[in-house]
Amino acid sequence: MTYSDNSVDLEQMFPRDARSYFATEADLRLGVLVGGSLSKGLVIKLDSGVSIEDLAVGRYIVVHGENKRFFCMITDILLDHTNPEIQSAPPDISDPFLRAVYSGTAAYGKIHAQPMLAIDDSEGQATPKPVKTIPGHFVSVLNATVSDVNAVFGKEDETHFNVGTPLELETTQINLNLRRLVERSVGIFGKSGTGKSFLTRLLLAGVIARGQAVNLIFDMHNDYGWEVEDERGPRAKGLKQLFNDQVSICTLDGESSRRRNAKFDFEVKIGYDEIEPEDIAMLRETMGLSDAMIDAAYTLSKRWGKDWVQRLIDITNEDIEDIEANTPTRGGTLAALQRRIQRFERWGFLVPFSTGDSVDSIMKLIEDQRSVVLEFGRYGNSLEAYMLVTNYLTRRIHERYVERVEQALGDSAMEPPQLLITIEEAHKFLDPKIASQTIFGIIARELRKYNVTLLVVDQRPSGIDEEVMSQIGTRVTALLDNERDINAVLTGINGAAGLREVLARLDTKQQAIIMGHAVPMPVVVKTRTYDEEFYAAIQGEIGGTPAIKPRRNNGKDRRLR
Repeated sequence: MTYSDNSVDLEQMFPRDARSYFATEADLRLGVLVGGSLSKGLVIKLDSGVSIEDLAVGRYIVVHGENKRFFCMITDILLDHTNPEIQSAPPDISDPFLRAVYSGTAAYGKIHAQPMLAIDDSEGQATPKPVKTIPGHFVSVLNATVSDVNAVFGKEDETHFNVGTPLELETTQINLNLRRLVERSVGIFGKSGTGKSFLTRLLLAGVIARGQAVNLIFDMHNDYGWEVEDERGPRAKGLKQLFNDQVSICTLDGESSRRRNAKFDFEVKIGYDEIEPEDIAMLRETMGLSDAMIDAAYTLSKRWGKDWVQRLIDITNEDIEDIEANTPTRGGTLAALQRRIQRFERWGFLVPFSTGDSVDSIMKLIEDQRSVVLEFGRYGNSLEAYMLVTNYLTRRIHERYVERVEQALGDSAMEPPQLLITIEEAHKFLDPKIASQTIFGIIARELRKYNVTLLVVDQRPSGIDEEVMSQIGTRVTALLDNERDINAVLTGINGAAGLREVLARLDTKQQAIIMGHAVPMPVVVKTRTYDEEFYAAIQGEIGGTPAIKPRRNNGKDRRLR
């Protein structure tokens, strides 16, 4: 939903006559506005009958100004008093009369709230807009209702997907705009153990069910394809079990997939003769490659052609003498590069010569609008193997997408479907030192120019290049406790100062804050449980309606680019 979306009856969201709408306003009223600023948020004094223990950061409230209504999020809760002596000499509140005298008068509770949306009643239209002012003193502050939240986040439909419930309002739901989600790159962040993989699987399930994009998922730890261990007990279904005809599994480790009874379509094999120097340049940090070694790889590729990797592994004294005599590369550099490249021999998915074009096979599935999960099996424990394969495939698929989109200029029906590429350990691909030169940095900066966006999953967002982070449209963030990571996630977000406290106090499981392109305002959600009830809901949608095919861009989308 955008601010200009007039199809939603926003008059229901914040009624002009609050008293006529809130039949039990006394139950919903929290207090009055007593201070604040646009940059630091509002200060609200709680009424004496309001229990401060029933409030929580991340909860929504509505402030009714004279001409505007403000939808706000609680960002802090505190105790205050009118007399400093209360702290040094607390009164005896065992007497009910004294308790009643002090509570809510000399000693009271306060909350800080960040305004998120505003509606100007004087304009005669209930259109929410970004907040550019604040209400005056002593206006009423009330709890948000189910109707308020439903009106802001819309109904679940072919583009909106239920991801969970807002805090303290578990009878309603937050519906993510998946069309806007895939328009720009997406980030899923959180410290280890906060359920990033389940969050990712939840969003991918929504994207596939609503047909908003085809997915290419580089599944490092076999979390998304067939099934995965669930710490609650039963094994959780993967995307293939939920969307059989819409998802294909490919594997680098057929033995591992068979052992886990994962039904895969084919094994991916990459020939040494298909590897280019650009594919190993990404491994500079993880394999300890120096600039001289990278330069040597380009030199060998130019001199020996496609056989350069195999010849380097089996290099002879004559080869070393030839290279030293005819290029600036020294023998010591060749020996160091050889020791590192020989690690390739441990990886069974690498073969001396190509046995088939894996890129063609994956592209055909994507063109058939089938999402692809590439399982790494035991090779997922090797970061070098994960980075090599991910970089190798993404570079070539992106090249083909660029060709297809440019060939289709003027004919949107010829464009390939929107592609969302999921990578884990994203900071390794998007490190500030290399992000400007890697294919992943290029895709993030292109936004959706060539119908390709990223879904990055990481526990260290501070390790991602700032420019790339600024291009991540939607950020889904579970608990983070590192200050640098929190700063990185909140960079460029309106009201970041208030959201910092909310983010730092999320539960360790099944809670996240969603900010950015796919939601009209930041929202804290208790995410849906990925269980039998979720499976039934998803499969019921598939069985009850025709499968929605991933959309292709139309002329309007191209103009937006």
